[in-house]
Amino acid sequence: MEQDLSIFEKFVRSDWAGTVVGVVAIVFLTLVVSRIATTAIRRLLKKTTLLPASSIFVNLVRALVWIIGISCVLSICFNVNVSAIITALGVGGIAVSLGMQDTISNLIGGFQVSVARIVKPGDNIQVGTLSGIKGRVTDVTLRYTHMVNGDGDRIVIPNSMLNSNAIVHLDPICEVNVPVVVTYNEERLTWVAHHMEDAAAKAVARVSKLKKGPQVQFSSVNEHGFAGVLFFTISDPARIDDAADAAIRAIAPYVHAHPVEQMMDAMESLQVQARNAPVPQVLKAVDHELASDALLEGTGAMEPVVPTNAAEKASAAQQPAGAKNASARETGPDAGEGEDSTPAKKPHHRRLRRLFKKEQQ
Repeated sequence: MEQDLSIFEKFVRSDWAGTVVGVVAIVFLTLVVSRIATTAIRRLLKKTTLLPASSIFVNLVRALVWIIGISCVLSICFNVNVSAIITALGVGGIAVSLGMQDTISNLIGGFQVSVARIVKPGDNIQVGTLSGIKGRVTDVTLRYTHMVNGDGDRIVIPNSMLNSNAIVHLDPICEVNVPVVVTYNEERLTWVAHHMEDAAAKAVARVSKLKKGPQVQFSSVNEHGFAGVLFFTISDPARIDDAADAAIRAIAPYVHAHPVEQMMDAMESLQVQARNAPVPQVLKAVDHELASDALLEGTGAMEPVVPTNAAEKASAAQQPAGAKNASARETGPDAGEGEDSTPAKKPHHRRLRRLFKKEQQ
């Protein structure tokens, strides 16, 4: 028990508080310097033409700052001889290099192609001469080179491949292809295509100058709708991602039919079918709900009207066939069943809406 108390007393009287404060202060200062240094190097790379704006230089500066910060922590707070550690690492450098051979080769390869400006972000390259990898370079990091091909697939290749394979510089990718699937009906397909082209042209013009205006071309029909592609060409290859995003946002309202428009189309088709049939028959069929399937499915088939009382039977028997046909032709959409009946248009439309809602449910 006394031994434990003595150990605790030594720990309390030791200068551990100052050590903790020193470690926190140095780490915080290193973090601030790292942020400032990386921000400065990014701005410098964007303004200068000596080096490309690749992430490998930013990562190297950040790693150098943290190595210096950790060395200060070991030396100042813990009284560690940093030079001895560096000497030990130099002696064991052969073992470290053998264990990290791929990492070191990728680091050196990325640094070489970046400093020599062989590959930089925005270049459209092909790695290999025959069937190599094609794509636009987006970034060069410590180990990998990131690319995007014409289909929008992201490709990651090791930096060492850039040193061991031929690199072919291709023309910049300026054409944007956006696959679309339109769910409108075939009657409005051309109308939708024109509106998509106009909306995409206005949106992309705010991002980059257009070399070739947007065009919509449909190629197939599937279970989802009419499939095609929206394509256009811009002048600035560096803004290709922003242009594609602007085009997609602009054409989004025209790809899918709004539920209200679907309801309007259904009601219009019902009204057209109702106008093509004799009004008295339509009214009788709606009252008895005999023609709901025929009207909603578009068959146009109407069941004959059966007289319900003696007066209607006598009137139907006495009326000649020619008079019946003439009365059917002269009856318009706004006509009623008799002199005392109200106009049939509004009740007819209300009854059709109720039948349509019942079928939808």
